[in-house]
Amino acid sequence: MSEAQVKPLNWTPQPGIGYTVRRRPDGGMHYVFTDVSPKTLEHWRAFALEHLLDSDRLTRNLYDLRQIEVLPEYAINYALEVSNDPSTRNIRLAVVVASEAVRNAVEAIAALTYPGGLELGIFTDIDEAETWLSRPLTLLD
Repeated sequence: MSEAQVKPLNWTPQPGIGYTVRRRPDGGMHYVFTDVSPKTLEHWRAFALEHLLDSDRLTRNLYDLRQIEVLPEYAINYALEVSNDPSTRNIRLAVVVASEAVRNAVEAIAALTYPGGLELGIFTDIDEAETWLSRPLTLLD
């Protein structure tokens, strides 16, 4: 995807929000979370759902959760809501974790996500996540 074709991000850093996001070269999103407070997750939820509304093609997203030690129940509920949105069927999502607790929570989210929805991979190494994301989008696990 050329720079001219990349959709605008429409995201501006805000005080007290514990994540950043940038557009990936392939047009997807690269999120880095530093906290999962309710304020952060409310902001992320609104941002993510807004961007899902106009999801018109297959997309690769990367979530870097390596700075997160635990995903509380409310974080899991937010993630389930977004991951079960019908437009996530167009998304390949790599999640990079550092703790077993976060891996287990992401696996629980994946198990409760609507079948045929997003394609999800969980990794501890960001380079492995990038390699997985770079596979042709027509391939399924």
